Amino acid sequence: MHFRPSPGGLAVGLSSLPESCERLWIGWSGITSEKLSSEDKEQIKEKLATENCHTIFLSRRQIERHYQGFCNKTIWPLFHYFPMRTVYEKRFWDTYEEVNQAFCDEVVEIAKPDDCIWVHDYQLMLLPQLLRERLPDSEIGFFLHIPWPSFELFRLLPWREEILNGLLGADLIGFHTYDYVRHFLSSVCRIAGLEHALGNINIDNRVTKVDAFPMGIDYEKYSQAINDTAVGKEVDKILAKVGKRKIILSIDRLDYTKGIIQRLEAFDLFLSDNPEYKGEVTLVLVAVPSRTGVEDYKMLRERLEQLVSRVNGEHGTMGYMPVWYLYRSLAFNKLTALYNIADVALVTPLRDGMNLIAKEFIAAKPDSRGVLIISEMTGAARELGEALIVNANNKGAIVQAIKEALEMPPLEQVERNRLMQDRLRRYSVSRWSQDFLGALSDIKKTQEQMSSNRLSESMTEKLAEDCRKSSKRLFLLDYDGTLVGFKGKPAEAGPDDEIIDLLQCLSRDPRNTVVIISGRDRTTLEGWLGHIGTALVAEHGGWIRRAGRKWQSPVPFEMDWKETIRPILDLHTDRTPGSTVEEKDFSLVWHYRRADPELAYVRGHELRGALVNLTENLDVGVFEGNKILEVKSQGVNKGRGAEHWLVEQDWDFILAAGDDYTDEEMFSVLPDEAYSIKVGFTASRARFNVDSVKEIRLLLKRLLGDSDGTS
Repeated sequence: MHFRPSPGGLAVGLSSLPESCERLWIGWSGITSEKLSSEDKEQIKEKLATENCHTIFLSRRQIERHYQGFCNKTIWPLFHYFPMRTVYEKRFWDTYEEVNQAFCDEVVEIAKPDDCIWVHDYQLMLLPQLLRERLPDSEIGFFLHIPWPSFELFRLLPWREEILNGLLGADLIGFHTYDYVRHFLSSVCRIAGLEHALGNINIDNRVTKVDAFPMGIDYEKYSQAINDTAVGKEVDKILAKVGKRKIILSIDRLDYTKGIIQRLEAFDLFLSDNPEYKGEVTLVLVAVPSRTGVEDYKMLRERLEQLVSRVNGEHGTMGYMPVWYLYRSLAFNKLTALYNIADVALVTPLRDGMNLIAKEFIAAKPDSRGVLIISEMTGAARELGEALIVNANNKGAIVQAIKEALEMPPLEQVERNRLMQDRLRRYSVSRWSQDFLGALSDIKKTQEQMSSNRLSESMTEKLAEDCRKSSKRLFLLDYDGTLVGFKGKPAEAGPDDEIIDLLQCLSRDPRNTVVIISGRDRTTLEGWLGHIGTALVAEHGGWIRRAGRKWQSPVPFEMDWKETIRPILDLHTDRTPGSTVEEKDFSLVWHYRRADPELAYVRGHELRGALVNLTENLDVGVFEGNKILEVKSQGVNKGRGAEHWLVEQDWDFILAAGDDYTDEEMFSVLPDEAYSIKVGFTASRARFNVDSVKEIRLLLKRLLGDSDGTS
C-alpha cells in the first residue's frame, strides 16, 4: 500500500492554522473494506494516526450507493443545475444516511467536550444534525464547496427537508459566495418555514449563522513556484516546443459541469472566424480523469476526444497542431510551468462552486502578464472582476474574449492582474480557514449569551417550590405560540385535549387564577376555551371576560379608522396569493403565513410603509408579529389587559408566558419577582426563555403535579 497526502486546497488551508490548533482528519481511506484484511486495516490506522488522520472503512456497496450514487448522481448534477441528469433512488438515499451515521459514530467516539468539529461538503450534509443530537453542546461548522442551487431546483429533491435539517444542526454554515447563501436561506424559509435576520436563523434554543467565505489559495506557493528549479526546467521544455506561438491554457477535471466541450467548440469557432491566428496560437487542454467508472463520464471523454481530433484535423497543418490534449493529472511543477508560460487561461465552467484554477493562474504570474477569461457562473468570478468575464454558454462571447485577450496590451494585463494578485494575497486559504473558525467561535459566544436566560432545571425547581408555597397565584398565559403551536390557517389552531385538561385542572385549584391573554377575537376564544373556567382576554386586551361573567371592553369602541385601512389591506391581499385579512373589533390583521415568503416580504414592506403614512394622525399603531401585520388601537395592549388582575390583590406567585412582541407589553408591567417566560430565544423583557410550546406544557404539568402533591 502507498500513502500520499492530499494535494487539495482544503488540506493546505487547515495545515496553515497555528501550531497551537491541534488537528485530526476523519475520513474514508480510499480503499473499500472488502479488499482489506484485519492486518491491513490496523496498518492503515497506525500509519494515518502518525499524520493526524483517522480512517473510516466503507464497503464497496456504500461507496457505490453513497459516493457514486447519491453524491454524484443526485446531489452533484442537481446542485450544478443539471436536473435532467439527476437520479432519484431510494436505495442511494438510504446508504447516504447510513454513511453519515457511520461518520457520526466515529466522531462521537473520538471527540472531546471542547473540540471544534468542521464538516466539509455535500457527502456529509446530514452529519451536523446527527452530531448535534449526540453532542448537543459541541461547536459544529459546515462548509459546502459546491454551489447551492436556487429554491426552484432544490425543491425537486425528495429528501430536501432531511438535507436542510441535517445542515441546520451546525452552528455556522459557510458557502463560497453570497449567491449561494441567498439560495440556501430561501430554501430554509420556503421549505423549513424558518426566517432569518441578517443570516441568523433561530432554531429552538440556539442560532445558526449562514455566511459567505470565499476560499482562497496558498498564494505564496504559486507566486514563488517559478523560483523552483524543477518548474524552471519544465518552462524551458515547453517553450522549446511551442516557440513563439501564443498559449491558451484550459485545465479542468473531466466533468460535464466544467463546460469543456463548449470551450473547445468556441476555440474551433475562433479559428474559423480568425484564420490569421492559425499557426499562431495553441490550446493546451488538460482533462484530469474523474469518476472513470461512471458511464456519463466515459461518454464525455469519447465526445471530447472526437472533437479534439476534428479540430486538429480541420485547422492543423504538418507543423501545427491547434489543440494539445492531455488526459491526465499534472504534478505541481508541470502545472505551475503551464500557468507561467500561458498567455491566456480559459476557465469557463457551466457551473462551479469556486474554481481555484483561476486563482492559481493569476498567482503564478510573477510578471503579472497574461489574461484570465472566466465564466460568470463560477464563485471565483465574484472576486476576480478585472478578468474577462463571459457567459459559458455564449460561444460568440468566448470567441470575442479570446481575441481581446490575445490582443490586450501588456500594460493593461499588468494593471488588471496586480489588482487581482493583491486581493488573492490578502485573502489566502489560510485567511479563509481562520476567518471561518473565528466566525464559528463568535456564533458560539452569541449562543451562550442567548442561553444565559434559559430556564434551567435549578431555576425550574425554585419556580416550582415558590408555586408550592404560595396561596394566591396568578397565571397570565398567551395562547398562539405559547400554549399551542402555529398552524397554516389561524382557524386550525384550536386547543387539543391535553391543553384543555391542563387548563381545567389549573383553574379548579382555588389558589389559582388563570388568565388566557390572546390576540384572538372574543368569539373564537370563547368557543375554544369559554367552558374550562379560566378568565379570557381577547384582542390583546380589547375585551375581558372573567370566569363565569360576560365580556366587557375597557376601551372606547371607536373604529372609524377601519374604513380607511381595510381597502389597503384588501389590495395587498389580492396581490399576495395565500394572504388573508382578519377583522377584529379593535384591529385589522393581515396574515401571510401561507403566502410565498419572498413575495410576502416585499408586499409586507410596501404595506407597512403605506399604513404608517395613513395612520400618522390616527390613534392606531402598526405592529409586526409572527407572519402577521396588525393595525390596532393604541389603547389596546396586553399590558393594560394584565393590569386588571395585577392591581386586584397582592399575589405571592405570578407566572406569565408569551412568544411575540405583543407579550412584551405584558412582561413590562409585571413586578420584578414575577416569573416571566419567553417562548423562543429572541431579545425579550422576560426573565427566562424556553425552547417551545412543549416546554411550557411540561412546566404547567409539573406545577399542577406539585400543587396536587403528586409530583
